[in-house]
Amino acid sequence: MRIKGNLLSVPMAAAVAIATATTPSAPTSAQTVRPEPTSVVQLDIGRGRLVTLSAPMSDLFVADDKVADVQVRSPTQLYIFAKGAGETNVYATSKSGAVVYATTVRVGQNFNSLQSMLSLAMPDAKIATHTMNGVILLTGTVANPDDAAEAEQLVQAFVGDKTKVITRLKTAVPLQVNLQVKFAEVSRSFAKTIGNNLQTRDTTGGFQFGVASGRSVGTIGSVDTSSLPQLDASSRFGFPAGTISLPYDPKIGDFVYPNTGTKFDFSNLGKGGTRTALGYAGKLLGLDILGALDLGEKLGQVTTLNTTNLSALSGETGSFLAGGEIPIPISQGLGAVSVQYKQYGVSLSYTPTVLSDGRISLRVRPEVSQLSAAGAVTLQNGVQIPALTTRRAETTIEVGSGQSFMIAGLLSNNHQNSIDKTPGIGDMPILGALFRSNEFQRNETELMIVITPYLVKPVNPDQIVLPTDGYKAPTDLERVFLGKMESGKSGTKRPMPTMAPQGDPAPSLGASTPLPTGPKLPEKNDKPAAVAPRKMAGDDGHSPAPGFSNQ
Repeated sequence: MRIKGNLLSVPMAAAVAIATATTPSAPTSAQTVRPEPTSVVQLDIGRGRLVTLSAPMSDLFVADDKVADVQVRSPTQLYIFAKGAGETNVYATSKSGAVVYATTVRVGQNFNSLQSMLSLAMPDAKIATHTMNGVILLTGTVANPDDAAEAEQLVQAFVGDKTKVITRLKTAVPLQVNLQVKFAEVSRSFAKTIGNNLQTRDTTGGFQFGVASGRSVGTIGSVDTSSLPQLDASSRFGFPAGTISLPYDPKIGDFVYPNTGTKFDFSNLGKGGTRTALGYAGKLLGLDILGALDLGEKLGQVTTLNTTNLSALSGETGSFLAGGEIPIPISQGLGAVSVQYKQYGVSLSYTPTVLSDGRISLRVRPEVSQLSAAGAVTLQNGVQIPALTTRRAETTIEVGSGQSFMIAGLLSNNHQNSIDKTPGIGDMPILGALFRSNEFQRNETELMIVITPYLVKPVNPDQIVLPTDGYKAPTDLERVFLGKMESGKSGTKRPMPTMAPQGDPAPSLGASTPLPTGPKLPEKNDKPAAVAPRKMAGDDGHSPAPGFSNQ
């Protein structure tokens, strides 16, 4: 604390006294000087400022002369100069005790140079510096978080490590990121099967011989044809009438060959599911042959498209799961079994960081998994635990807002060939084809994972469209007789809450019921009539009904 009195020298005091004596006296009320509002003076160390007072001073007070000091030039002017970092107060009073000047002096490390340095280094940023008790506070608006960190580093390097810098800068771009992830997959399969099924039997000379390959296509057996009637079998085999006549067995309801007594039954042909069977029968090398040729071809295609959206704050981690959890028993020893749950479905986890110029750095981990019977495990008690088919990607990329990037892709082409044949006979050049089957299968899979981040900010709830907007449950009449699943119109405005009408106030406790009064007589009123309030557009004079409204 420092108090300065008798600031003026003797000659200056005499001059002031003569000037005061020659000046006509003013009324007492005019001599009262009101103190000015408290102001703030910011100075750099080693800098000063000339202050002109509104009235002459006689006393001067400096709270801490280590921070700032003063030098009097005249009764109405003084110099304030900075000496050390910190904050102090300066007061000046007149002879009557009225405060003619009061200010707070804040001294820091080169305020003007600091502001000039920030303006030169970051011309597009609007940054203001404030010093309080040796602490520098940065306020204003910058383009992105990187600019805020850069401004703090520049100021800290300028003022030194002994001065603390606090940043309260706001970013002009939103710091919330919405990430859209698309899983697009197309799976194609092609299978072709060519199989031969042969069955033969010979009873010549009491010797029976049979060969069978593949599935059963019929039966071959001996039939006595001497007692069977001869009928025209041309239409049975697709020949013109009168071409062929064969014995007909009414027990089996079919024709038989008279030479061998062999019946042919093609009832099993065509029972191959997805295959096409071509049956044939006849004699080859003295043998009765019944066979079928299986021709199968199967095409399949599966298309999957999953789109996931998730928003998170810059620097924070957001996660999303649309699926479920499958329990997996785990043996703990001594017969104890615990259950561990494994998640499956569509999941997304990512951490965004907003960089300069609105670019976004993403640490993203999308995954799509589903239950599969392939690879399932069956326990001793018969419980089957399904396997999981998983498609997962995890990476870090940098993109701009609204830009798309394919972070992962898969192109798989799988070919399988298999031959099923009779050993030895199936290797013969021509006849071996009757004793072997081959199968060809090809699977193709194409998978792409595309992400698109957006810088977003909250909006009005009315601007968000929900899938349930405008939905109204159908009545029993609409559901039963009209077959309607909904009564509302999809996409219409959702119901909004309305204010309840303002009714008469309830009587207070203990209040008596007022007596009925007669018609009110007009009162004489000399005051001008009040102007009726102006009605707003759309105001019909009625209070809104309580509840929800679609208007």
